[in-house]
Amino acid sequence: MKIVDMISPEYMGYDRTIAVFSPDGRLFQVEYTKESVKRGTTCIGIVFKDGVVLATVKSRSKLIVPTSAEKVFQIDDHISAVAAGLLADARILVNQSRVRAQVHKITYNEPIDVWGVARVIGDRMQLSTLYAGLRPYGVAFLVGGVDGNEEKSPHVIEADPSGMLYEWQARAIGKGAAIANKIFSQRWKPGMDEQSAVDLAKEIMDKTEKGSETVLDIVVIKKDEKPGKLNETGAKKGK
Repeated sequence: MKIVDMISPEYMGYDRTIAVFSPDGRLFQVEYTKESVKRGTTCIGIVFKDGVVLATVKSRSKLIVPTSAEKVFQIDDHISAVAAGLLADARILVNQSRVRAQVHKITYNEPIDVWGVARVIGDRMQLSTLYAGLRPYGVAFLVGGVDGNEEKSPHVIEADPSGMLYEWQARAIGKGAAIANKIFSQRWKPGMDEQSAVDLAKEIMDKTEKGSETVLDIVVIKKDEKPGKLNETGAKKGK
C-alpha cells in the first residue's frame, strides 16, 4: 500500500482546490476570499426615498492620478457599484456588467434593471467556484441604482464572492462593516431624505476609516437623474 493511501481525509488539503468540499461541507477558497473582502476599504450603500447613496474612500497621495484609483464604478446611467477587496477583480467584473447593460439596451430598447446587473456579476462570481484551476474573485460589490421602468424603484444589492446576492436597505462591506452595519440597524429609517442619507454616510465613513490618509467618494443616484459624484476632498484628514 502506498503511503499516500494511508492519509486520512481530515489531513488532506481541502483548501488547495475550489472543486472539493471539506468533510463538513465547506469550500475554503471561497471563505478565504471573504476574508480578503473584510480587509478591503469600507464601502456602504443606503436606500433613501428618491434613490441610493454609495460611498467609500480612496487613498490620498500627491503623486497618484485620482481617476486611476477608482473604487466606485458607473455601470449605466442609472446604476453604479462600489467594491471592497481586490480591485483588479472588480475591474474585470464591472467591464463585463457594462457590456451586458449595453447589450440589454440595444436588444430590448430599454435600460437594464439593477437586479439584472447584480445577476451578471453574481453569475460570473459563482461560476469561478465550480471548476478546478480557477480561483474565486476576491471582491464583493454593493450594486446600487434606480430601475429605469415606470416604478423607478431604488435598490442596493450585495454580491459576495460566492456569487450570492442579497438586497438591503442599508449595507456595509469591507473592514468597517461590523461597526457600520450596527449603526445602520439603529439609524436607518424608511423614507429618509437624500441629505440625511449623505450625512449618515459621511458619519459612518468618519468612524470606520478614522485616521487614514483618504478622500471620501460619494455617489448619489436619484430617480430621473444620472449618477452625480460628490468628491469630498478633505472630508477625511489623516492627522
